[in-house]
Order: sequence, then C-alpha cells, then structure tokens
Amino acid sequence: MVSMSKIATGNGHGENSPYFDGWKAYETNPFHPIDRPDGVIQMGLAENQLCFEFIKKWLMEHPEASLCTAEGVNRFKETALFQDYHGMPEFRQAVAKFMGKVRGDRVKFDPDRIVMSGGATGAHEMVAFCLADPGEALLVPTPYYPGFDRDLRWRTGVELVPVICESSHNFQITRTAMEAAYEKAQEANLKVKGLLITNPSNPLGTIMDRETLKSIVKFINEKNIHLIGDEIYAATVFKDPEFVSISEVIQEVECNHDLIHIVYSLSKDMGFPGFRVGIVYSYNDAVVNCARKMSSYGLVSSQTQHLIATMLNDDDFLHNFIMESKEQLFKRHKYFTWSLSQVGIGSLKSNGGLFIWMDLRKLLKEKTFDAEMDLWRVIINEVKLNVSPGSSFHCHEPGWFRVCFANMEDNTMEVALSRIRSFILKNNETIVPRKLCRRSSLKLSLSRSLSRRMDDFISPAGIMSPHSPLPQSPLVRART
Repeated sequence: MVSMSKIATGNGHGENSPYFDGWKAYETNPFHPIDRPDGVIQMGLAENQLCFEFIKKWLMEHPEASLCTAEGVNRFKETALFQDYHGMPEFRQAVAKFMGKVRGDRVKFDPDRIVMSGGATGAHEMVAFCLADPGEALLVPTPYYPGFDRDLRWRTGVELVPVICESSHNFQITRTAMEAAYEKAQEANLKVKGLLITNPSNPLGTIMDRETLKSIVKFINEKNIHLIGDEIYAATVFKDPEFVSISEVIQEVECNHDLIHIVYSLSKDMGFPGFRVGIVYSYNDAVVNCARKMSSYGLVSSQTQHLIATMLNDDDFLHNFIMESKEQLFKRHKYFTWSLSQVGIGSLKSNGGLFIWMDLRKLLKEKTFDAEMDLWRVIINEVKLNVSPGSSFHCHEPGWFRVCFANMEDNTMEVALSRIRSFILKNNETIVPRKLCRRSSLKLSLSRSLSRRMDDFISPAGIMSPHSPLPQSPLVRART
C-alpha cells in the first residue's frame, strides 16, 4: 500500500471527539416525525432555520436574483465566466454594508478589505496561515468551538493554548487568565502570535462588554500579538445588551491596527451554511494581500455572490431581516429556556447565538469528566438527543452541555422538550426542586404549559410585533 502524508493520516482533524461522535449518532439514526419518530434529534448543529419563510418570500418577489430564472438568465454568461479571487465588487460592497448594519452602523467596513473564503472554516485557517508558523501558538479562551482544533491546527501546524475561564465568573475572560495562559505558553517554549476571541461566544451565547474588549485590546497591544475576532454570530444577539464589535473598540482606544483581524460569515447570521460564504476582514494590508492570494483555494461561487449581492443591496430586506431574525431567536430562546426551567434545568444567562449552555452538574454522579461522558452517553443513546458535552469544547468544569435550539421546527422542539422532561422525571430526586417533585401534578402542569404556543411570549423592546413561528422552508435540505 502506498503511504500517505503524516498530516493526512494523523489525528489533527480532531474528529475523535464526542462533539463529532454525536453527529455520527444522529446521522446513523436521524429523527423524523413520521418515518423515524424514535430517532436521534439533532441539537448539536448551530444552524438558524427560523427565517427561511421570510427569505423565501423575498426570493419569489425577486426572481432576477437567481441566474436560473427567465428574469435572471441574461446575466448567466457574465457570471459563469472566470471571476478573479478579489470577488465581485458588488458582492464585497454588499457584505461590507451588511457587516455595518449588523453593528448598528456604528462602524464602516471597507469593501477592498473583504477577502472571500469557503466558510468561516476556511477563513480561520487562512488567518492562522498568515499570522503564525508551525509550532507557534494562539491563545483561545475556554470553552471554545471544537472545530477550532481542525480549522486552526490541522494543516497549519499552529498550537492552541487555552485561556481558562471559569463558571464562577460566568466564563468571562479576564486579564489574569490571559496572563496565565501567556506565561504557560512561554514555559512550554511556545511563541505566542495571537489571541482568538469568539464574540458572541460559541458555545456560551454570551457577548463581551466594551470594557472587556478594551482590556483585551490593551493586552494584545502590550504583548505585540495579533487579535482575531470571530464575530460570525454578530446578528444573532436578540436582546440587550447590544453586541459590541472589536472594530468599534479599536476606534476608542490606542492600538496598532495592524494587529486586528475579523472572521465573519453568513452561515449563522443569515442561516446560509450551505453557501459557504466566509470572510476575512483585516486592518493589516500585508494580511489582506496574502489572504487574497490564498482565497483561490476556497472561493465563493460567482452564482452565490450574485444572489447575496442582490439580496443584501435591498435596504428594506436588510432592515426587516435583521429585525425578524432577532424576534424569532428571542421567542425561541425564551420558550426553550423557560420550558427547561420548569423541570429544574438551568443554563448560563445569554442573549445571543443559536444555543444555550445547559447546566447539568446536578445530574453528575461525581464531579468528573468521566461522569459527564457517562451522562452524555445516556442522553445520546437513551434520550436520543444529540447535545454536545462541555469537555468537547475544552471546558475545564464537568457538567455543562451545549444545546442548539434554532435548527428545528416547532414540533420537533416539542418532542425534544418532552424527551428531556421524561428523562428528568426519572431522575427528579437529583435536579427537580422538592416542591416540584410530585409526579402527577408536575406532569399535568408541564403537559399544559409545554403545549402553549411561543406566540404567548413577548418580543424584546425595539423589535417588530410577534408573528407566529414560521415553518421550515423547502429551500434547504432538512437536517432534523
């Protein structure tokens, strides 16, 4: 047998993780309300499916956005022919405008600094390639997205050093934690080239306040290391406090702008992961030039660029979509967390993202990661829910789980909540408050409560009046 490269045959992809094992369990036995009602429900996929009917309506009213319609076919030839790796000017302009709108127009983005990539995955690898050599390191606050082990390390050879964030501080990053991680890297003879932050956080669903971001900028400026701001969930912040971008903060504090880089995509904020629209926005000219050359390996198709440009250049659509998305996420999050609270399950307080950071520490037989994995196997194999254990996100405290809530229809969510309720009732001595432990009354009240429509929940201030939850669009392949 002909040998393969060490990179290809190594374990650098990070696939040997319960995060990916949960996906495999779902793919082997996916839930379907009719064909497979006992299947695994996918709650490990951070996908936003709550606004597809809104988007479908716009597409039907603007057939020219598609090259495969009578109204759009006249642009087929020019779009199908070769496009250089800078990207279509109208696409870059539209994305720059959208990034500004998402941030409340408090900051402007230069279309000439927009670099395309195949999703945020490609964007992260591109930035790591530009900033660090093999064996050098990036600091990453915990808990963090498991895919970073693949995106940032596998082909670049870059090392990741965790910045330990603790539940006692709501997992907020502190100057003390950054200094400790920096010193640990030095002790291991690792040269630190940058700090990667995810804001809003995946998996926490929290945002960093302005003072925290200023502290981070001060830290990287003093150390003369790069700051990578992953802001792919910027438009998912559905209630106050509002999202603050690193691009705003660097206008307020003194720093070397050559050290600042933003990773963005349309996968989460617009719910278009299949379009593979990733963006690198750097304030460093050399990084922009290098990244643009690298973008040849993962360009966004010209047909997708045309569609996105047409859509995002519609100011009315842009405004209404952002508002609609916030409203739908707010209602789903509030209903989901309220339903869990009725059986004594808490979560970290959050106001963004497509998930919650669920606290099941009281269900652990002991405070160990082995106990966390035992609980996770029960949830996967018996409760039939794919939720992701905190250890797969490099959380340093056992008992936390990420649960996605925006990637399914209302009926599927109700089935998931029903399964959780049944599971907790079997274990109620450990988690359900004593006053709620009378099974008959608890079951009755929950069955009534969980049958309520999400329309009963009030929308956040400043968001359009509530509408009924919208069914999943046929425009995308169902994943649940």
